[in-house]
Amino acid sequence: MSEKNAIHMKRRQFIASSLATAGTALLAGRGLAAESASPQVPGAVPPAEVSSARFPAGFLWGMATAAYQVEGAWNEDGKGESIWDRFSHTVGKVKGGATGDVACDQYHLYPQDVAILKRLNQKSYRFSTSWSRIQPAGAGAANQKGLDHYSRLVDALLEAGIRPFCTLYHWDLPQALEDRGGWPNRDLASYFADYAGILAKALGDRITVWAPFNMPWTFTYLGYGVGSFPPGKADYNLFLKAAHTVNLAQGEAFRSIKAASSKATVGSAYGMAPAYPKTDSDADRAAAARYHAMNNVFFLETAIHGRYPKAFVGEPPYAAMGIKPGDEQIMKVQLDWIGFHYYTRRIVADAGGARPGAQASFGTEIEEDQSTGRDRYTQFRAFMPTEGPLTDAGLEIWPRGIYDLVMQITREYNRPIIEITESGCSYLDTPYAKDGGRVPDLRRTSFFRDELAELARAIHDGANVRAFHAWSLLDNFEWADGYSQRYGLTYVDFRDQRRTVKDSGLWYGRVAAANRLDV
Repeated sequence: MSEKNAIHMKRRQFIASSLATAGTALLAGRGLAAESASPQVPGAVPPAEVSSARFPAGFLWGMATAAYQVEGAWNEDGKGESIWDRFSHTVGKVKGGATGDVACDQYHLYPQDVAILKRLNQKSYRFSTSWSRIQPAGAGAANQKGLDHYSRLVDALLEAGIRPFCTLYHWDLPQALEDRGGWPNRDLASYFADYAGILAKALGDRITVWAPFNMPWTFTYLGYGVGSFPPGKADYNLFLKAAHTVNLAQGEAFRSIKAASSKATVGSAYGMAPAYPKTDSDADRAAAARYHAMNNVFFLETAIHGRYPKAFVGEPPYAAMGIKPGDEQIMKVQLDWIGFHYYTRRIVADAGGARPGAQASFGTEIEEDQSTGRDRYTQFRAFMPTEGPLTDAGLEIWPRGIYDLVMQITREYNRPIIEITESGCSYLDTPYAKDGGRVPDLRRTSFFRDELAELARAIHDGANVRAFHAWSLLDNFEWADGYSQRYGLTYVDFRDQRRTVKDSGLWYGRVAAANRLDV
C-alpha cells in the first residue's frame, strides 16, 4: 500500500518560511540535520555516494503486494465479504468508482507474477493473505480452497528460490467481524489469534517469516478515527479502542504462530515517517517526539516493552482505550525482527494552546486547518513538506529520511534486525510503442537509486538491515485512489491483465543480482 493512498490527502500549499525552516530542522532530539545534499535538487544524493553504495552478501532484495490490491476473485471459492469489498462497492468512496473485484487477478495469474520475481532476481516476496478467504465469516472452520490457493503460491515461490514473507492482515477485515463491532471490540484479538494459528498450522512448514499486521496505525486511525477508510467511522475514542485491540491481537497472534510452527519468525510491518521539528524550540522537538511515539512506534513499543510510548500530553487516555489489568503481558512479545515502511518525511510543530479536538477533513494526521492540533491528547501539527521534488502522487522525495529513520530505530531498539517492508513512488509512465513497448520510467529508477544509497549508508554506519521490499511488484488497486496511481515496477494493463516490466524493474533486477547500485 502506498503512503499517498494510506493518508488519502489533498496536496497542501505551505508558506515559504515553513519550508525553509523544515529543510534545516533536526530529527526529534537526535541532532541529525535534514540538510539538502544538492542545492539544485533538494534532498538528492551525490552521484559518488550512489556509485560507491554496496550491500552485504545475502541481502534480501524483494517486492511487496497486498491481497485486496492484487488478487481479485473477490467472491470466488468460498471467500467471504471484507470491509474493503463493502467500502469499494459503496458509491462515492473510491475514486472513479473502482473496486478490487478483479484488480490484477493475481488469484489466477500468480504463476506469471512469480516468474517476474524470478526473472528480476528477487529473493523475498512479501504478500498478504485475505482473512475472509480463509475464514469467510472471520471465525470458525477454515475454507480449504482458500488455504489451497496460498499453499500453491508458497510452493511456486519456493520452487523459484524466493522467500515467502506472509503478512496476515493488510486491512481487509471480514465484514462479519465488523458487524460485531470491528477492531474496537477487543474480542477480535482472540479471533485474529485463531486465524493466525490456522495459517501457521497449514503453511508454517514452508513459511518462516510472518508479520501480523500492515501499518496498524493507518487502518485504525483512518477507519475509526476519521472515517476515510472502511468502516468509515469518525470517533477518536473508537480509534483508541481499536488500536489497543490490535496491540492485544499482535501479541496473541505472535504466540499463536509460534505455537503452530517451530520454524516461524515473527516481526512487523509498521508504517513510519521520520519526524523533524519545525523549529529548534523545545516545544517543537517534544511535539516531534510525540509524533514518533504515536505514528511510528505505538505498536512497536508495546511489543518490545509491554507499555505504550509517551505519545500523550497530560494523563494518557488509558480508560478510553479499554485497558485492563494484565494487558501489558498480553501485548509484550519478543519480536524476531522489526519491519517498517518508508515513503516520505513529516515536519511537526507543537499545538499546545490551540483549539482542541479538530479532526482532519481528509483522514490524515495532517490537519486541514493548521492552526489547530489533531487532538487534545497528542497536541501536535504534522506537515507534508514540498521542498524536494514531488512524485505524481504529490509526495515529497526525500532520500535522507530513510537513513535517519533506520538509524533512529537502530539506536532506540538496540540494533535489531530490520526489514524495509515497503518503499516506492507513483509515476504514471506507460508503455511507449515507438520503443518496442518499453516503459521508460526513469524517475522511479532515480527514486530508488537515491533512497537505496542512503540505506546502504545506514548499513555501513551499523544498522542491521537484511532486506528491502520495493512497493510494488505490480501496478494495482490503490485503495481510495482506485487505479489512478501506479506504484508498480511492473506495468499492468487492467483491460487485459498484460504485465510489462518497467525500466525501473529491469534496473532493480540488476541491482538485486549485483548487490550494488551502479549497474
